[in-house]
Amino acid sequence: MVRWTKAVVAVAAAALLAACGTDPATTPASAGDTGHGDKNVATGGTLFATADTETAKLKADVGPGVFPRTVTQAMGQTRIEKKPERVIVLDSGELDDVLALGVTPVGMATTAGQQGVPSYLADRVQNIATVGPTNTLDLEKIASLKPDLILGSKLRVNDLYPQLSAIAPTVFSIRPGFPWKENFLLVGAALGAEEQATKLLNDYQTKANQVKAKLTGAPTISLVRFMSGNIRLYGKKSFIGVILADVGLPRPANQNVDELAVEISKENIDQSAGDWIFYSSYGSAVSPDQKAVTEGPIWRNMSAVKGGHAIAVDDEVWFLGLGPIGAMRVLDDLGNFLG
Repeated sequence: MVRWTKAVVAVAAAALLAACGTDPATTPASAGDTGHGDKNVATGGTLFATADTETAKLKADVGPGVFPRTVTQAMGQTRIEKKPERVIVLDSGELDDVLALGVTPVGMATTAGQQGVPSYLADRVQNIATVGPTNTLDLEKIASLKPDLILGSKLRVNDLYPQLSAIAPTVFSIRPGFPWKENFLLVGAALGAEEQATKLLNDYQTKANQVKAKLTGAPTISLVRFMSGNIRLYGKKSFIGVILADVGLPRPANQNVDELAVEISKENIDQSAGDWIFYSSYGSAVSPDQKAVTEGPIWRNMSAVKGGHAIAVDDEVWFLGLGPIGAMRVLDDLGNFLG
């Protein structure tokens, strides 16, 4: 490992300042991608659609639990000499992943728009050091925690990989979101916990099958998220879209697309129709836009709403969970709502 000196800190800090900037997303559907991420893997990027299949190729060169190991990851290959004990995570997906594997990180990044971390994980990370928001990481703080593994993604912090990998072995996925299962297996590979990760995903699919078995028919599921100034209808290439597919739940035609989301205006909220509508607001319990729409005549006259099948859900679980703990919570909700 390269020794982290004051000179390196200064160079890295300068690189961080240069990398920070405006959101690279060209459409609101890419909100959340940071100024030093890889635009090619963002929504609409040339490498977005294949992120799951490409991530599935990333793995270790030795069997479960064996160290040293070399992990092939999104930025190349990373040598990990011994089982990591001081892990830093740079997004909520990696946080969910390591906690699911029984690893409490020594440091974590917070995510813009959240109050620190997703609320469903908050009680597990009360005493964990924070290393800044994902888009303005404190590299000196990261170094001071003396990590032996850093977990992140190209989407969030691609440009900072040289600085991060100079601090500790660093393993990047391609992007969070719809490749959440492949990302979890990659985290398992970095920790030498492949068997545990595989078992947890098998447990997840067993539970998804149980939810499916209790369904009456195959109701279409509409996913609505109120953003700042627009409304997203989530597609198949999303965390929640993958979960619905695993349960075998069909989608309305305009959401049955290989995209993260499509966008509609408040005036076109009737385009969110489905047998069931699950909705939330990004960044707050109830946004002004959500309140205006759900109290309006178009929403109130939709069949799902009149039938009691429009349900407000926890945004931090359904849309920001990005890992197996969050996914299991979504399955619990689906079982309760639809069973």
